[in-house]
Amino acid sequence: MSLFDRRSLLLMPLAFAACGFEPVYGPGGGGEALYGKVRVDAPEGVNTYYLVRRLEEQLGRSTAPVYRLSMVLEIGIQGQAITPSGSITNYSVTGTITYDLREIDGGRSVETGNVTNFTGYSATGNTAETLAAQRDARERLMVILADQVVRRLNATVDLSS
Repeated sequence: MSLFDRRSLLLMPLAFAACGFEPVYGPGGGGEALYGKVRVDAPEGVNTYYLVRRLEEQLGRSTAPVYRLSMVLEIGIQGQAITPSGSITNYSVTGTITYDLREIDGGRSVETGNVTNFTGYSATGNTAETLAAQRDARERLMVILADQVVRRLNATVDLSS
């Protein structure tokens, strides 16, 4: 007999309501608090272009920003699969973003933190295929990291003060 049944699903909303759970993207949720109010620093290269593009998709492009989001991006590549002859056939692209959300007026820091993740790609094809796979892995990584930053901001930023 399963411990998890349909009755548990019916009781979940009550449990979440009792603990103060509030959907981020629901009416009055934290997702509305930042939307259209954040100016993301301009991209400085291809990787940060993908990062900023995704952040603006999630946070909206601001015409009258209240906050400024600054980021430092660190990227690395690590070999993951090595053949007996010493050739590397798979790589991981790792990335870390250290971010700082500040008020534009006054410069008070609202939230700081960092997020880390990785993607992978195969290097078993010809040079053009490997370069395309690496480019795709970097783009996917920027999307993942941007989504992590937005989730963290929406979950932790308290703009009521």
